[in-house]
Amino acid sequence: MIPPRWLAALVLPLMLGACNAEKPMEISEKAPAQPEGKVEKTDEEWKKILSPEQYNTLRKAGTERPFGKIYEEFKAQGAGTYYCAGCGAELFTSKEKFDSHCGWPSFYDPSKAKNVITKDDISGGMVRTEVLCAKCNGHLGHVFKGEGFATPTDQRYCINGVALKFVPLGEKAPEPKKD
Repeated sequence: MIPPRWLAALVLPLMLGACNAEKPMEISEKAPAQPEGKVEKTDEEWKKILSPEQYNTLRKAGTERPFGKIYEEFKAQGAGTYYCAGCGAELFTSKEKFDSHCGWPSFYDPSKAKNVITKDDISGGMVRTEVLCAKCNGHLGHVFKGEGFATPTDQRYCINGVALKFVPLGEKAPEPKKD
C-alpha cells in the first residue's frame, strides 16, 4: 500500500498541471561559476536562459512528473555535484544522495546549506516545506522530515531533476561569479 503522503506527492503534480517534459537532466563536464550574491533577473531574462520546463519549475514552482527519464538518470549517476540550473549555485552532492523510491531525486541534506532556504508552502491543500535556491529564489522542490529513512538527518529533500545541473566528480571548484 502506498503511504498517503506519497500518494499525494504522486497525484498533486498531475492535478497542478505538471510538466510533461521527458528531457534529460542537464549534465555538464564543467562546474558553473558560483554566484557571490543574489541573482535577480526579469521573467524575460529567465525565459531566455531556461528551458520551458526549467522556467515552469524554478520560476513558477511547477513540478515534473514522478518516475520519469530524469529520475532514472539520477539513479544511475555516479559521484558528482548538483548545481541550480538557474544560477549555478552548488546545492547537493552525490554524498547526500539516496534513492527514496518517491520518483524524484532525493537528498538527505544540502552540501552548501547557505545556498538552500526553506519556507512554509500551503499550496495543494496540504502543509509542506518548500525548498528554494538562496541565490536566485528558484523553486527546487520540498523537504519532508521524520519519514524513517536510514539517513543521518531523517530528511528527504525531494528535488525536481529539471532544476538541477549535474557535474561528475573531478572538476575543480569554480571561481565566484560576480553579478
